[in-house]
Amino acid sequence: MSKQGVRPFGLRDKFGYMLGDVANDFSFIFASTYVMVFYTKIMGISAGMVGTMFLVARCIDAFTDIGMGRIVDNSKPTKNGRIRPWILRMCAFVALASFLMYQSFLVDAPYGAKVAYMFVTYILWGSIFYTSINIPYGSMASVISSEPKDRCSLSVFRSMGGGIAGILIGVAAPMIVYHTDAQGNKVVSASSMSLIAGIFSVCAIICYLLCYTLTTERVEYVPKPEGQRVSVGKTLATLVSSRSLIGLILSAILLLLASLMSQGVNNYLFADYFKNTTALSVFSLLMLPCMIILAAVSTQMAAKFGKRECSMIGMFVSGALYFIIGCMRITNVWLFVGLVFLAMLGMYFFQMQCWALVTDVIDDMEVKNGNRDDGTIYGLYSFSRKIGQAIAGGLSGWALGWIGYDELAAGQTQEVAKGIYNLSTFFPAVIYILCGLVLLFVYPLSKSRVEANVAELQSRRAAQGNK
Repeated sequence: MSKQGVRPFGLRDKFGYMLGDVANDFSFIFASTYVMVFYTKIMGISAGMVGTMFLVARCIDAFTDIGMGRIVDNSKPTKNGRIRPWILRMCAFVALASFLMYQSFLVDAPYGAKVAYMFVTYILWGSIFYTSINIPYGSMASVISSEPKDRCSLSVFRSMGGGIAGILIGVAAPMIVYHTDAQGNKVVSASSMSLIAGIFSVCAIICYLLCYTLTTERVEYVPKPEGQRVSVGKTLATLVSSRSLIGLILSAILLLLASLMSQGVNNYLFADYFKNTTALSVFSLLMLPCMIILAAVSTQMAAKFGKRECSMIGMFVSGALYFIIGCMRITNVWLFVGLVFLAMLGMYFFQMQCWALVTDVIDDMEVKNGNRDDGTIYGLYSFSRKIGQAIAGGLSGWALGWIGYDELAAGQTQEVAKGIYNLSTFFPAVIYILCGLVLLFVYPLSKSRVEANVAELQSRRAAQGNK
């Protein structure tokens, strides 16, 4: 049931919701891309220790993500909505925590002190404050509109928001963070890293406030009768038995594993293999035409052929192209950038539609058991994405160690540089193909199944409205 007397859903909501993900990714993408660079190249912490820290943080997320989901589901309505107020409450905390991660005043401190500061600040940011704003933000899509087409457009605009943040970070950060030493090697500046982290934190707060201001909650909150409330354990048991949720979680882990691993390794690829960090900025800028192309066609393609069907084909195409690029052993940085642009198109289609898949899963669960646990389902999905992030961070650190990467050396050997190239091409090739197989064989929500679920829920709500 929608609220009466509120303005219709429109571009203002889409733009506001997009800015929410811009804000999120000013810290999330920046951390995914540069936090390991900061810890290894500036603080001198081993890549293996950083990877271990990622895994510890994700174990904590198992409790904080799901716990925040339950808090969202049980939040009471206010005059400004039930979920939106969390954006206002937590935006300053997540921005400050992000800024604190990139402070280098302990660079000459004992190794144990540096590791302790890394653990505390990263967990404070990712497991506490980022969770406290990201779970409500993700759940907002279900209360901004009840219409499937509106939610699909919110997914596209959210993905565009992440793409905009990725472009800003990818273009600006390399130019500010890196400088060339006397030997021609690209090295990282500690003061510049802290400066750009502070700039991104301020920008995040502004975008969060705009997201809160421009969006409107339209779907009425209907509390569950006291006798129908179930425990967290029973709710989770029901959710994890869902094939649609399992398929969504597996595909999310694989998508994040490959894309974030690539983002992290690309810093080393362009600096140590191509020795051209300017090209890294251009490479990041290519997200813009990817976004424009897919934003123009993805909603229409998903409506005609199905989100699952198009996403599956896109992942297979991306995986095949990355494998070809790996076999070519390219040394020309601009040829590499152009070919990877083509390879990214299929992956970005899935990434642009993945938020709408969450709503499809929520609908599917409501059809099956009669409950709509938006926050809890999104909390589980968010946790799965963080698992992908953690595994990517851990693997990137461990893999760099396996190929002999020396975090304290100004330059790397030719063999290490070749190993970095292999990591940046063959790894995403394999993972993207696995993701396509999950969508094909595990995730069951085809176009016809989604349409049947929407029709069933509309029928139920019409029947309830006639009582």
